[in-house]
Amino acid sequence: MSDETEIIDAELVDDSEVLLPAPPEQAPRPRFVVTQHTMLGPGELPPSSEPAAPGWTDADFRLSPEDVEDLNKPNVADNTDRNRRSTLGRFRQWCAEQKPPLIADPCTTSTYTRYGLHLIRLGRAGEYKPDSVGKYMSRIWNAQPKNLRPDRDPFLGQLRAWRREWAKAGGEVDRAATATIGYTLRILDTVDESTNIGKRDALLIALAYSNLHRETELADMLVMHLRVLDDQIRIVTAASKTDQAGVGVPNTIRDRADLQQVRRARAWLAVLRDLGADGPRQPLFPGLASTGRLRRYPEDRKRGNRMRPGTINERIQLLAQRAGVAYIDGRKVTSHSFRRGSNTDMKQAGVSLAERNIAGRWKPGSFTADTHYDNPLGAGTRDPLAQVPLYGGPAHEAVAAARAAAQPQAAPAEEQP
Repeated sequence: MSDETEIIDAELVDDSEVLLPAPPEQAPRPRFVVTQHTMLGPGELPPSSEPAAPGWTDADFRLSPEDVEDLNKPNVADNTDRNRRSTLGRFRQWCAEQKPPLIADPCTTSTYTRYGLHLIRLGRAGEYKPDSVGKYMSRIWNAQPKNLRPDRDPFLGQLRAWRREWAKAGGEVDRAATATIGYTLRILDTVDESTNIGKRDALLIALAYSNLHRETELADMLVMHLRVLDDQIRIVTAASKTDQAGVGVPNTIRDRADLQQVRRARAWLAVLRDLGADGPRQPLFPGLASTGRLRRYPEDRKRGNRMRPGTINERIQLLAQRAGVAYIDGRKVTSHSFRRGSNTDMKQAGVSLAERNIAGRWKPGSFTADTHYDNPLGAGTRDPLAQVPLYGGPAHEAVAAARAAAQPQAAPAEEQP
């Protein structure tokens, strides 16, 4: 017999209790959603609030290394990508400098609002304008994860209040000068079209005015996008701010004796042929060296040998300065000036808003062409108030006569004996 004692843990229970095994855990019953719009057929159950997940496997969530590399590439224009990275860099630096540091990605509504108020205070001190602050904060908001974006309303309310205050104090939005047809021709007249660079510059200006081109649209044009006929040119704008899908917007422009689009287009295409750069998919406006030959760029340059949009703008400013019109009505001439000038000239000539929206590639129904791009120089020619007759003229005399006729006639005084 063993001397070891075995100890057993046990619980005394009443004999009357019948202990049953614990029931197995059951899956939660589905919750059905029924609304006033639910319609069910015979034997059909309402839709569940938690529909069964598809039979996804690990492979359904995996990207290939090539996919990851492509997704990491910028999906916007180079200048847009630079502006976005610069704005986010300043925001992240500000967050890191706070005591204690704040999280920038993703940020809270409080952090977003604090930074917006910080920029507004700098703006009130003269460093920024309301439009600039609005753009910066929009970039930051769009960079946040979609399901974790902060509430913009507190910041936007303060931005609107500052914008009103700023406008009442005489603040003005920076807009390019309006290069109407007279100024456009004045700039063209100073271009030396005997050189390769001059032929390129002359066509740049003629197209910028004729087709209301943005500088990015000009910089991205290919040779295949321009077709020259005897009395017209046909242009395809491959992509624009209102055509992000790149469907392309074609336009036919009749040749004008003042702008001479056909002659200038043919002259420039002849230069491209001489340079061996007239292939249909080659840039219409490649960069040129001071000698008029093709400029050599690094092999890994993203834009190839295309001109940068900023280079086109700088070139236009230089040509305007040479023509003595660097500023018009106190505003600086830029590549955007021809877009504003052409729209203004068309409106003064009675062209409808719908037609101008098509010509300038604004969205259908947009009023931008009238609210931001119409800037007649001097007194202008369209004044609705001019249709109201002058007071004191024939209309005034007619009204006075009608009133006199409507007055009751006084009875003649009785003759005195």
